[in-house]
Amino acid sequence: MFDFAWSEILMIGAVALIAIGPKDMPAAIRTVSGMVKKARKMAAEFQTHVDEMVREADLGDVKKAFNDIRNLNFTDTIEKHIDPDRSLRKTFEDNPFDTVYPAVGDTVVDEVAVGEAPVVDLPPAVEPVAEPAKPLAPAFIPPNMVPPPVVAAAQSPAGAPAFIPPEAVLQRQSKA
Repeated sequence: MFDFAWSEILMIGAVALIAIGPKDMPAAIRTVSGMVKKARKMAAEFQTHVDEMVREADLGDVKKAFNDIRNLNFTDTIEKHIDPDRSLRKTFEDNPFDTVYPAVGDTVVDEVAVGEAPVVDLPPAVEPVAEPAKPLAPAFIPPNMVPPPVVAAAQSPAGAPAFIPPEAVLQRQSKA
């Protein structure tokens, strides 16, 4: 617990002998040793209670559960639940675009002349599907969705411009 060298213990003893005095030294040593015994007894009792709690709570099961979680392989677990018979994996392992040509020494069922490419049955071409027509405009448009009409300059009162430059305003104020 405490790492004291013999020289440090000797120094503490010398200071205690000077501070306490030779007459009261045996009583002080008994008091200190009693305190150390009590501290050790309390530590041992605490350790016993902790061990007893571990046994009662059966934390071995909890430790096993934590180890199972730590060793969990997430991808295998998901794959086992989604594809238990591995049919999806087998479907995607084969590349349908790879063509397999017979080797030179293999027996060929259909004779192929030299210089001709082997006949490969390809699936019929898929025609593009026409996109559905876009819906027409709705029959009713709420009034708050329609922007207000723009008033043309000719319709504005007294032919006033839509924007008055700041210089014109300053000139009018200086004349007044």
